[in-house]
Amino acid sequence: MTDSVRADAWLWAVRVYKTRSAATTACRAGHVRLNGEKAKAAQPVRIGDELRVRIAGFDRILVVRQLLTKRVGAPVAALAVDDRTPPREPVAQLAVRDRGAGRPTKRERREIDRLRGRD
Repeated sequence: MTDSVRADAWLWAVRVYKTRSAATTACRAGHVRLNGEKAKAAQPVRIGDELRVRIAGFDRILVVRQLLTKRVGAPVAALAVDDRTPPREPVAQLAVRDRGAGRPTKRERREIDRLRGRD
């Protein structure tokens, strides 16, 4: 068994990204940091390393527990990662109407006002 794995291969194996090429692209774009430094796709990852991965505008903090080179099932992948991501703050819902839905009824206007906090 090796003592290190490529960063993109590990991120793909533990199911952070759907494809290995998506993990490679994220590394190239600078969305992956390994121990505080920008990580290249081929950079070696070792047990105990911390990876910060930016996905959908949020950072996930992952600590390597086990090295994986092949994609595994979700239960096994969960054992290979220590997820130290802080909980997200709840995002307020926005009142969005479908385009072409016409003018809102009185009831719909009240619901929109309630959502926006204008009671």
